[in-house]
Amino acid sequence: MAITAADVQSLRKRTGAGMLDAKKALEEAGGDAEKAAQILREKGLAGAVKRSDRENTQGACYVSVNDRSASIVELRCETDFVAKSESFVSLVEKIAAAVAERGPEATKEFDSEVDELKITLKENIDLGRVSYLEASEGETLDGYMHVQSGRGTVGVLVKLRGGSKDLAHDIALHVAFARPSYLRREDVPADVVEKERETLTAITRNEGKPEAAIDKIVSGRLDGFFKNICLTEQAFVKDEKLKVQDVLGSAEIVQFALVVVGS
Repeated sequence: MAITAADVQSLRKRTGAGMLDAKKALEEAGGDAEKAAQILREKGLAGAVKRSDRENTQGACYVSVNDRSASIVELRCETDFVAKSESFVSLVEKIAAAVAERGPEATKEFDSEVDELKITLKENIDLGRVSYLEASEGETLDGYMHVQSGRGTVGVLVKLRGGSKDLAHDIALHVAFARPSYLRREDVPADVVEKERETLTAITRNEGKPEAAIDKIVSGRLDGFFKNICLTEQAFVKDEKLKVQDVLGSAEIVQFALVVVGS
């Protein structure tokens, strides 16, 4: 009996098993879905569906950087105990290395290993965020990973144009601690800016400031808002007398990626 993709998907939805395991079970069962489900239950794979609705806000991330490409991969789980286990940390490192080498599609190669980890560690484990950057001619990549209890908890990638690897690393370290939301103020969505402007206007008016001065005061406070959330305007973590833009010199930040585990 020919086994279709729809058959595999139906069995996966029913049992919570991985794609490869579901396909193998169907092949072993000669296409009989009931028998295949029983095979998966006997192997312990189907039990993962019982855990799939449990909250998994713990986990680990890993940063992998090659000459021209880099990745951050997050693997999620339920407890700190599992997050720092050797098998869990090892798997997220393997996935990140594969993504850095072959791109985001490489995550599919690890579906069965993630499923096996669910069984072994008995938690709701799944792939979290995946970030991938490539450097073109004249661009430089580097990253930073904050490690806590033996596993990465914050991962950052930075791509520069016209800057050194050391500078990219310093900017990545800054991002890990300052956690900007945007690169430049021009990148902040108009509706976000307008909402903040309305809030600051209400605050300023409630403080009893003269009506004629409100617009000027709000503009000044908006500058402070941008300095908090925009990378290039933040005070540099290694020297707060300087902005990140000052540290860059003639270099330019093309892109950055930030992953904070569980956020």
